[in-house]
Amino acid sequence: MSVWIQHIETMTPEHVIPQDYASGKMQEWIDDDRLSRLIRVLYKKSGIDRRYSVISSFDQNLPGDFFPLDTDGRRRELSTAERNAIYARESHRMSVELARRAIAGCPGTATQDITHVITVSCTGFSNPGPDYHIVNELGLSDTTQRYNLGFMGCYAAFPGMRMAKQFCEANPDAVVLVMCLELCSLHLQLNDREDSMLANSLFSDGAAAVIISAREPQSDQSCYRLGEFHCSLIPSGKSDMAWTIGDLGFDIALSSYVPKIIGANIQEAIKPLLASGQLGQDDIRTWAVHPGGKAILDKVAQSLELDASQILAARNVLRQYGNMSSVTILFVLQEILADADGPAQENVCAMAFGPGLTVEMGLLEAQRGVAKDNDMYVLAVDDALV
Repeated sequence: MSVWIQHIETMTPEHVIPQDYASGKMQEWIDDDRLSRLIRVLYKKSGIDRRYSVISSFDQNLPGDFFPLDTDGRRRELSTAERNAIYARESHRMSVELARRAIAGCPGTATQDITHVITVSCTGFSNPGPDYHIVNELGLSDTTQRYNLGFMGCYAAFPGMRMAKQFCEANPDAVVLVMCLELCSLHLQLNDREDSMLANSLFSDGAAAVIISAREPQSDQSCYRLGEFHCSLIPSGKSDMAWTIGDLGFDIALSSYVPKIIGANIQEAIKPLLASGQLGQDDIRTWAVHPGGKAILDKVAQSLELDASQILAARNVLRQYGNMSSVTILFVLQEILADADGPAQENVCAMAFGPGLTVEMGLLEAQRGVAKDNDMYVLAVDDALV
């Protein structure tokens, strides 16, 4: 039985932050010549043109400023509780609107068809949370099964999609909404830690939803057939990517060695995944790589000997949106599927990286608006198809 990503819907907050503006503001806030030089380099080499944030004002002496001025004129950083209050409010608003759009945009799917809601987020907590608000405000059945995957990081869309696939394999009538929502900008910090400055230069806000089911897609529908998933750990990078909850948001450990560690291990990491589909690297035309940063994309491309066109979607998403944690890979998959110059059918290898150091991967078959009655070109991972 085949399981499909029937539709991908994406969303960003309305506040756009050009990267050069963000660099200038960060230098102003830090106010240190040596650190200003480092900030300029980090932002210039980030591969990012702009990012999005739920924060409407940082330090303009307006109500709701993210860095408000105390009575003595000193800039204050919001507490974790204050940041999380913004998360609760904005995640509620964005998740309900995005779920509404996702269902409306999915051919042949109505609100009453949704049987499961899986929410994915690592940037805040609230309960009742987005899963409840989606069911309650969109009028889904009270029996809709709800699951939340929290605090996993940039790779978390993969466990979400894998769980959805398992639900559909167990129950062919299941229709699963997977919602990834991350408000990374709420954890912006003003300190002289290199990890913080690197994170400040990369992370952004956004949301993406996919609808997954075993229903046969319509003949003109662009979609993905889900293949196998695989997870690999790189223990040598455990301390290089991690975070804890601090008093001023999340304290992030993000070493500049992460790209080198991923680059040195990615070749071995993908072998079991490709073997599960009886595929070699040459069978993959397009690679959906999580754009954790420009250096990560560079190292993956170098290690796998990929040409620029094979990870073009990842670079485009990084440039236009920054790193939105778990959300980002769904933006990349959406861009790949929308490629009008792409073949009618192709194998796509997707991957993302997160704390641990964890590498989550999946094989997908992109089908761009063509009839599904010709199964000669399929992933060799579904015994029902070979």
